[in-house]
Amino acid sequence: MAFEFIVEALLARKQDKLWRKRHSLSPGVGPLIEVDGQHYLNFSSNDYLGFASSQTVAQAWVDGLSEYGSGSGASPLVTGFTQAHLELEAHLAKALKRERVLLFNSGFAANQAICQALFARNNNCGADLIIADKLIHASFVDGAQSCQATFKRFKHNDTHHLNDIMARASASSNILIATEGVFSMDGDQAPVAELAQIAQDHNAWLMVDDAHGFGVLGNSGLGVVEQHNLSQNQVPVLMATFGKAIGTAGAFVAGSEQLIDYLINFGRHYIYSTSMPAAQAHATLSSIKANENPQKRRLLQTRIAQFKHLADNANIPLMASDTAIQPVIVGNAERALSISEKLKQLGIWATAIRYPTVPKGTDRLRITLSAMHEEQDISALVDALQIAISQTPK
Repeated sequence: MAFEFIVEALLARKQDKLWRKRHSLSPGVGPLIEVDGQHYLNFSSNDYLGFASSQTVAQAWVDGLSEYGSGSGASPLVTGFTQAHLELEAHLAKALKRERVLLFNSGFAANQAICQALFARNNNCGADLIIADKLIHASFVDGAQSCQATFKRFKHNDTHHLNDIMARASASSNILIATEGVFSMDGDQAPVAELAQIAQDHNAWLMVDDAHGFGVLGNSGLGVVEQHNLSQNQVPVLMATFGKAIGTAGAFVAGSEQLIDYLINFGRHYIYSTSMPAAQAHATLSSIKANENPQKRRLLQTRIAQFKHLADNANIPLMASDTAIQPVIVGNAERALSISEKLKQLGIWATAIRYPTVPKGTDRLRITLSAMHEEQDISALVDALQIAISQTPK
């Protein structure tokens, strides 16, 4: 029988307590979600600022639909590139102080395009090198492993280890150093200013995946490059997404005129994909402009501080994160699932994150906070965590 491995692989996933399944959510209000007729406080969303349910952003979708229709109808190089796409790219380029911006349908596609276009077979890049943080997102890892460059990893946020790798690299190679602005599973931030200096010292490029920092960090919510005032020369390749703090969907790559022209001509994920709907681009721009008001970002920081304080008082161990991502490490997949289920019984939705999404032995509850949460929601979360953890054997 063909593809017999499918049955074996699925059985192994179930036996190892690593089985994945989806849950269908009904429309909720604010931080409340409804699953199978039950209501929960949601602490597993990347909607850090609540823009996914914002009336301002929703109205922008409606306005975009009225003006442009429901779909783009073609790839951007055919007839799928509209004034709405152009305006979003231009606004981002100016705000981020980059020469150009290019839109993608997802962060996964953008990361793949960066790797595969810059290190394509026809570039004779066999001696070239991609060096990424050990915890960088799977989409970048897949992209790096599928191209022709040598792919190496440096220990998480360890600039000394990166320097050791760079010292052994060929000076004539094209080298891309890659990291995340905010790490999606740990919630900590990369030492981007130090990484930028290392890249410049070795004539390499630094690429930052700022999916979880864009919209949240910086004076205007423009992410880590704004937070650390990093120029295009310091971060030649910037990628970020709209599906987290911005509350819509899609992604962008920002960089030089030449980089963007190169991706337009050689980035297969851009060339051969139908572009995002113009209404989506219109709504995204509306959300980014609304986020220039710091109110939601300040409220999120208040909720983060509150959670960390209450968790400390309750002796709940947290990782070194000052962002909306607050992981609670529990050590193994079975225990993570058990605690997550107990939290559901207490009205809290906090998803268990297990290997292979995170390294073995670091299975966790990935708590994510939002500006939509009220003070009493955070208190309820900490109380529920204390109960669920104490009632689940190690």
